[in-house]
Amino acid sequence: MQVNGYKPLIVAFCCNWCSYAGADLAGNNRLNYPADVKIIRVPCSCRVNPMFVLRAFQRGADGVILCGCHPGDCHYTSGNYYTRRRMALLFSMLDYLGIERERTRVEWVSAAEGAKFAATMNDFVQTVAALGENKRLEDLRCRK
Repeated sequence: MQVNGYKPLIVAFCCNWCSYAGADLAGNNRLNYPADVKIIRVPCSCRVNPMFVLRAFQRGADGVILCGCHPGDCHYTSGNYYTRRRMALLFSMLDYLGIERERTRVEWVSAAEGAKFAATMNDFVQTVAALGENKRLEDLRCRK
């Protein structure tokens, strides 16, 4: 997805058991989502420390999405409940830093929802592309 020659870089943290399998199903079904979505597989969505999200923004990501199992279906029993609490705190921290709320999203995608995964990624990339480049943390980014 390109807006005025700008392609956003999206980092997607996907849990191994559901969301990553949903991404795999989307690929097997030949459903399209932008190649600018860089997927990082994690054992569980609760493994994603809020510092990982901040570091992704610092390293140049324009948007970060966290995908996990539906609440109640976590393979580690209650991992996604921890995720939900952590991300609520992260959103308030991002507001404090002045980073737009729309640049970060949490979605619950199961292994059987390949179409939902592709639709979610397409919608998120479109939203971030409309916001433009993330210049808020530009001074903190690593320079080459």
